[in-house]
Amino acid sequence: MKKPELSSFVFILVLTHCFFVSWGASSPNVDDTPSSEDFIGCLQSNSNNGTFIAQLVYTPVNSSFESIWEARVNNLRFIKPSTPRPSVIVTPVDETQIQTVLYCTKKHGYQIRIRSGGHDFEALSSSAEVPFVMIDLVNMKSIDVDVGNRTAWVQAGALLGEVYYSISQKTNTLYFPAGLCPTVGVGGYLSGGGYGNLIRKYGTAADNVVDVRFMDVNGNILDRKSMGEDLFWALRGGGASSFGIVLSWKLQLVPVPEIVTVFGVNITLEENGTDILYKYQFVAPNIHPDLLIRVQISSENIGNTSKKTVRMLFEGLYLGKIDALLPLLDKNFPELKVRREICEEMTMVQSSLVLGDQGFTSSTPTEVLANQSAIVRRTWNYKNKLDYVRTPIPKSGLRKIWRKLFENDGSDIMIMYPFGGKMEEYSDTATPYPHRAGVLYQLLKGVNLADQISDTTPVSLRRIDWVRGFDKFLEPYVSKNPREAYLNYIDLDLGFGSGSYEEASVWGERYWKRDNFKKLIRIKAEVDPENFFRHPQSIPVF
Repeated sequence: MKKPELSSFVFILVLTHCFFVSWGASSPNVDDTPSSEDFIGCLQSNSNNGTFIAQLVYTPVNSSFESIWEARVNNLRFIKPSTPRPSVIVTPVDETQIQTVLYCTKKHGYQIRIRSGGHDFEALSSSAEVPFVMIDLVNMKSIDVDVGNRTAWVQAGALLGEVYYSISQKTNTLYFPAGLCPTVGVGGYLSGGGYGNLIRKYGTAADNVVDVRFMDVNGNILDRKSMGEDLFWALRGGGASSFGIVLSWKLQLVPVPEIVTVFGVNITLEENGTDILYKYQFVAPNIHPDLLIRVQISSENIGNTSKKTVRMLFEGLYLGKIDALLPLLDKNFPELKVRREICEEMTMVQSSLVLGDQGFTSSTPTEVLANQSAIVRRTWNYKNKLDYVRTPIPKSGLRKIWRKLFENDGSDIMIMYPFGGKMEEYSDTATPYPHRAGVLYQLLKGVNLADQISDTTPVSLRRIDWVRGFDKFLEPYVSKNPREAYLNYIDLDLGFGSGSYEEASVWGERYWKRDNFKKLIRIKAEVDPENFFRHPQSIPVF
């Protein structure tokens, strides 16, 4: 997808000025119950493409409405009758259709939600307690890789797996430092910051965005130059859904070796696990940035007995070959006992398959990354929370954590994801994403509800109550003043009041810290002063 010239967009505006004139002065319908019939009539009146209405707009009377809505609700605990659905779903294929939808949404008093991949932890892109129109960007996923300039223009509806696959079809020595799961949508991922297996080498994904195409509340399409540096700053970690609609991102591709190495080591408490994990907290954030080692931790029964243990899976990605990796680990982390036979050399795109938590191997065809139907959805049924750790948890604290895990029923998961490296070079204010220097690792904890028919069964409720209690228990061991959280792992348990700064700061300062949050509020007031783009934890306007 080549970046269109802004002058061509001016021509489109001239052709359609009959409904774009005076957008800034238009006011929503004050009727408390917007009508989908009126909304669709508005689309028909302001579009000369009948196919747009017939094939790309869905209401609950359409037989395919439910399947379209469910397709990208990737946390399955929200697929239940009580989850509020949109009044209308629109799946546009071009930017002018999004302009029309935005205009009619405002005119007829709806709120709006934008969905790219649908991985948001609270399903805010797919659900709302008020009448809303959902723009699903499933048809806007063009990817244009420019190897010579080491860039790629990617539409916001593309998925990370599609980006990886597209790059790999052009080169094995460039990549984009994004996330783990191949079905995460580019739009939301980048607007929240974005971490992944290359974060220690190249920073967050948002650190590697160099331009953007963005639609503001009045339907204007802006790029980095025309929007100015403040808004460009806000979109890369401040949550684009608070400001408007990102249409596409220009990504800076980064160099990677043709061959990388992946390994995995399982260790239990009985195998000196506590001591090894304690040392991990010192080694993983400080070892060479070419190496990232994450740890997945869960409780389990020992054999067929009722006695419990904790299993730790140490998974590593090294930007180089086995012969260079082994001496590095022998020097810095010999306790892990990584041997040649458990290491595998592969391309970077193959590592995205192996480390993507889908059970794929290096022999899985890489085309799978671009095939959402091949990705297992049944395991994505969870309640998760996230912290950042800046001081190593002592061994006594780790042992207390094990005892808390044993109180659960084995549905628990913890993931330690190390930072350091390149992240130490950025200030907290480089982008809105502030979790930088001094962070040892981020700590995800959650419970899996996949074996339950809903999140309201007694077992589900007990698990959710446990993870909330576990979150409270961890307070002494995680970052403080503020206790940090991650926007892309949005958590409505943190609160969603925004009547005053004091009320909004309860959650806002956890995501962004005080200076960034105040700057985001100022930018929001300039870009969307009437607060059209809003959701329970959007940037407020006071």
